[in-house]
Amino acid sequence: MDESTLRIDTLQAIELAEGVEVRLRIAGPLPRGIALGIDMILQGLILIIGAIVLAIAGMGIGGEVALGIFLLAWFFMRWWYPVFFEASKRGATPGKRMLGLRVVQTSGAPITFGQAILRNFLRWIDEMPLWPAVWSGGMYIPTLAFGLAACLATKRFQRLGDLAAGTVVIYDRVLPEPAVPAPPPMEAARPAVALRPEEVRAVVAFRERAGLWSEGRRAEISDHAKELTGGDGQKGVSRIMAIAHWLQERR
Repeated sequence: MDESTLRIDTLQAIELAEGVEVRLRIAGPLPRGIALGIDMILQGLILIIGAIVLAIAGMGIGGEVALGIFLLAWFFMRWWYPVFFEASKRGATPGKRMLGLRVVQTSGAPITFGQAILRNFLRWIDEMPLWPAVWSGGMYIPTLAFGLAACLATKRFQRLGDLAAGTVVIYDRVLPEPAVPAPPPMEAARPAVALRPEEVRAVVAFRERAGLWSEGRRAEISDHAKELTGGDGQKGVSRIMAIAHWLQERR
């Protein structure tokens, strides 16, 4: 399968040093952003509840002590909340778990505690640049622009913390795609140009996986091979299926 097809599916093959190939379905910026939003809401609710409890307890233990405890709680929620969840067996914060996401090493192995610390402590760089809050001169809002730019610039959607720690965010629960009948067998058609080995594998893989895609999905993928098929839409699908048939029969 060629790189363009892998990017469409967000399914990426990674060859390990031992020669073993693993396939990971990489999560993009949108689901990761939603998961981050859920975690921020949960963190905010916990801090609000904690502030109310400490405000009441402050009458007995003193306001300065209560404020100190609150600041410690804020520090923990800000820096260590994602670390402990991602370094656990599940490898995900509550927000990621709700969206079926998981943080793993680029090899697919669970991340270590050190990697969890590195990727999350570097989050402040991904949050740059900071935008001054209009309601307070001393408050700043993270724009996450650096992290988003890094995600869009890397094929595995890795932010700067991921690149430093050697981690990726993947789909932990992938729903099976409904099987759609593939186009019926047709006469073989010889390609008009010579194909490289990786292009041959891509065309054959298209035919083998066509039954997993809807008609629109087949057309979308075949449109990337217009130079080979000489057409788009269903015409392109039929042509690439005929070429795949010829390549397999020739073998």
